[in-house]
Amino acid sequence: MTTMSMIQAVNSAMAVMLSRDPKVVVFGEDVGYFGGVFRATEGLQKTFGKNRCFDTPISEGGIVGAAIGMGAYGMRPVVEIQFADYIYPAFDQLASEAARIRYRSAGEFTVPITVRSPYGGGIFGGQTHSQSPEGLFTHVVGLKVVIPSTPYDAKGLLISSIEDDDPVIFLEPKRLYSGPFEGHSDGAVKSWSTHPASEVPEGHYRVPLGQAAVVREGAEVTVLAYGTMVHVALAATRDSGMDAEVIDLRSLIPLDVDTIVKSVSKTGRCVIVHEATRTSGFGAELAAIVQKHCFFDLEAPIERVTGWDTPYPHAFEWQYFPGPARVAEAMRQVAAG
Repeated sequence: MTTMSMIQAVNSAMAVMLSRDPKVVVFGEDVGYFGGVFRATEGLQKTFGKNRCFDTPISEGGIVGAAIGMGAYGMRPVVEIQFADYIYPAFDQLASEAARIRYRSAGEFTVPITVRSPYGGGIFGGQTHSQSPEGLFTHVVGLKVVIPSTPYDAKGLLISSIEDDDPVIFLEPKRLYSGPFEGHSDGAVKSWSTHPASEVPEGHYRVPLGQAAVVREGAEVTVLAYGTMVHVALAATRDSGMDAEVIDLRSLIPLDVDTIVKSVSKTGRCVIVHEATRTSGFGAELAAIVQKHCFFDLEAPIERVTGWDTPYPHAFEWQYFPGPARVAEAMRQVAAG
């Protein structure tokens, strides 16, 4: 075991798989010699050579299209889209090709590709470097969507994604990549720790896809979150003094419905937190699932704490970012309901 940040854990996962499976290749914009804009692929080209880790032109559609072809013929490509905001040119390849090949070929072909991309705000990236597009991909049948919140999970989930025979969208919360930080809520500075580094095994291990984690047990309210918002939810729990049960979904597709239902049935209250815009966000799907399975157990309406239905504002980053104060207020509302 060694202490790793999330970016180091992601790097370690790729290094493990490159050394373990000759069919694994890593490519994308600036991932080779430069090591990626966030240094997630640093040292991989030097260790494994230019045929295993290499740079591509600035063409997201081309990157994903090449990966699909390679995956269909037996490779396991791991590609990086520099920011999730840039993934839209590749959406047609992902939705129309990668997600459909297994069905169109009656199982003759699979596309075991992993598309990594940093997502979310909290680093003053503005409207074109802070988006959270996870909800778009959960709507595409045939894609899996995975979002870690800790270095340990990041490595184990990425290894599981690379070994999976289906295409996986692996979104990495860039706010958690490295270092402690000061969080903000409602315009005021408020300290909250993200536990940015943790003990991570150096070798191969897996965290199963489709298995949520109960990161804090509680009895008053269930908080459903993923990525950075898991740590926001834990901070809100500490600030509010409420006995909240915090669930880290870890993967959105496949989704661990059983863990969600068990928790909400116990607490009778539910708060859903995500950074993406509110309208048609994944929280709406979570609310529908909770309503269906826990209707007779609910003691109050389900609350959602999300980003606003606007472009991500650079000047008002912390008003947009769902901070602990907003989550704590939602917890108090459902407790009083």
